[in-house]
Amino acid sequence: MRALRSSAVAAIAVATALTAVAGCAEKSDGKGAGGKGTIEVTATDTGCEVSTKEFPAGHARFAVQNKGSKVTEVYVYAPGDRIVTERENIGPGTKAEITAEIKAGHYEIACKPGMKGDGIRQKVTASGKGADAKRDPRLDAAVAAYRKYVQQQADQTLPRTQKFADAVKDGDVESAKKTYALSRVGWERTEPVAESFGDIDPKVDVREDGLEDGQKWTGWHKLEKSLWEEKKISGDDKKLAGTLITDLKDWQKRVGTAEITPTSMANGAKELLDEVATGKVTGEEERYSHSDLIDFQANVEGAEKAYTLLKPVAAKNDPELAKELDKQFAAIRARLDKHRDKGSADGFAAYDTVGKSERKTLSDGVNALAEPLSKLAAAVAK
Repeated sequence: MRALRSSAVAAIAVATALTAVAGCAEKSDGKGAGGKGTIEVTATDTGCEVSTKEFPAGHARFAVQNKGSKVTEVYVYAPGDRIVTERENIGPGTKAEITAEIKAGHYEIACKPGMKGDGIRQKVTASGKGADAKRDPRLDAAVAAYRKYVQQQADQTLPRTQKFADAVKDGDVESAKKTYALSRVGWERTEPVAESFGDIDPKVDVREDGLEDGQKWTGWHKLEKSLWEEKKISGDDKKLAGTLITDLKDWQKRVGTAEITPTSMANGAKELLDEVATGKVTGEEERYSHSDLIDFQANVEGAEKAYTLLKPVAAKNDPELAKELDKQFAAIRARLDKHRDKGSADGFAAYDTVGKSERKTLSDGVNALAEPLSKLAAAVAK
């Protein structure tokens, strides 16, 4: 959910997701960022300074330092606001490193204090041919397999969501509730790829407090609110169900054109864990239906799929990292398994029944996985 967060949600991110911010950022001790060939990005509450406006195409390393008082996120945008790479939840006084494969061309680096809006932007250029010619063929195979996986998830989402939409159009509240969470699984597994287009996510997955000025609320979560909070389906909801299908068909058609690289797969896996930390563990994502745990599982599954495909190269370049990732993926799956409920429509307990201590246990597991996962892109770029 790239839904733009309110200040209240940003505060939640500080209080919870960033309790173990070492996963995506390091404390400002002067040791984490910088180095030869690194593009340094200094974010403040009012600025976004970049150390160089031109750098060689190929594997680029961005060293981000947040000197502001707000949680920030940094994006690299291609023309049309297509997301090339990003890093969320960079807390005040912390650093983060991002490794990404950047083709020759013109881009914008955006810092988003408070994780809201279009961000403070700097234009940059990647020049030259890059260093792709010698890429390990196993990485090309990983990209091809992941591209197939992403398309499969989109293809499977449409019939599941059609069942949900049909129930809404029929005015059948109970059937719509039963099919809601399952309709979202494929999207949650591959969300970073969908979000890379820039315009689809705000249509189908935005939260009410993430709406831009003048933006009409559409998508899954508008219908979720009607079903669980308002407990009824309006005529507008029935129209929105059709709009949701139209927007998801657009995603299904376009997902095959997404630009996917080994580093975007790795960074996307980390982004999925960020989604868990800021939305699922906090209960923000499914605040009406409380179906956060199946979203949680889908995010983890998508992250693990990307890692598994990249593992042959990552394990060669950094065997200790691969060993730790194997351990932490197994651990988070085990923690999720404790909350399964065969009697529920989606197979998990409602998240509002999960106590504070259990939520902390889940959060600790996410943080333990996020830290090594943040290093995966660098491992496959070696």
